[in-house]
Amino acid sequence: MSRQHVIIVGGGVIGLLTAFNLASRVASVTLLERSGVGRESSWAGGGIVSPLYPWRYSPAVTALAHWSQDFYPQLAERLADSTGIDPEVHKTGLYWLDLDDEAEALAWAARQNRPLSAVDISAVYDAVPVMGGGYSRAVHMADVANVRNPRLVKSLKAALLALPNVVVHEQCEVRDFVRDGTRVIGVSTAAGDLLADSVVLAAGAWSGDLLTRLDLALPVEPVKGQMILYKCASDFLPSMILAKGRYAIPRRDGHILVGSTLEHEGYDKTPTENALHSLMASAVELLPALADAEVVGHWAGLRPGSPDGIPFIGPVPGHQGLWLNCGHYRNGLVLAPASCQLLTDLLLGDTPIIDPSPYAPAARLQG
Repeated sequence: MSRQHVIIVGGGVIGLLTAFNLASRVASVTLLERSGVGRESSWAGGGIVSPLYPWRYSPAVTALAHWSQDFYPQLAERLADSTGIDPEVHKTGLYWLDLDDEAEALAWAARQNRPLSAVDISAVYDAVPVMGGGYSRAVHMADVANVRNPRLVKSLKAALLALPNVVVHEQCEVRDFVRDGTRVIGVSTAAGDLLADSVVLAAGAWSGDLLTRLDLALPVEPVKGQMILYKCASDFLPSMILAKGRYAIPRRDGHILVGSTLEHEGYDKTPTENALHSLMASAVELLPALADAEVVGHWAGLRPGSPDGIPFIGPVPGHQGLWLNCGHYRNGLVLAPASCQLLTDLLLGDTPIIDPSPYAPAARLQG
């Protein structure tokens, strides 16, 4: 075990899982969160354990996604066993309807050896009888799961609080970095300075703001997304469905998530009436029976938008002791297990699980 102390800035799923991975390998971990743990992008998303359109992403995103998808069931089982809080990895499969780039999707699946295939639309209506009419084509991936992200956050937090060498500080905003020459040796908060051997910045959409303190430009910006939630019978929707950029996700207890918007509104995450009506219209188009169902939730979150959705994972050049694990855009939950394992490998000098070069901050930060 390494004798070092690590500070992690940011308590979303990326920060929580980074802390969880490091806790068994280093002397101590302190996690700092500006608001409540997991209450930002991690809480707001849908939790599909796949990029929405995986064939449209670069190999860098695909490599992280594949590793994470295979790892999620065992992570959820481990967390449920240790905390009693089940993150509910729910394998339902996913139907994509009337894709414009269906040929590209199928070609990608053949290259990547992924179980995505075209299916007759009548078979989809047989499998999902509540689906709206008018669709003519579909592709299906049977093994796609969704994770109940608020429960994942709660289980990770509970697991960390049970560890003797982990401290979690909520409502603790990091204002700056503490430096000794070119080395980052800690962070400054309203309660004072905290020192460490390594600092990991995993602050999602706020990561770029913090790096300006070091005169570094990180191309990560907040991208607002709004969702709505219905409550139906537990067997109402047997599979996830996606059409025209909007999706419906069933939870085990009958809650149905419908999302999401993509809005560049800075740090404003106020839910809006326009988005509510747009999401409700999409919901009824996908699942007409929802016209008679009550919207039991409507919220917004801020995704950490980054170029091509490729996260920044690794050391910050010229600032020894500072590491990044941020900028996952729409795929933070999807990519979290692999991203956090890769960061752990790099920080501890272990053989990395995948080639780290596409995510390296050195080639992508502007100083």
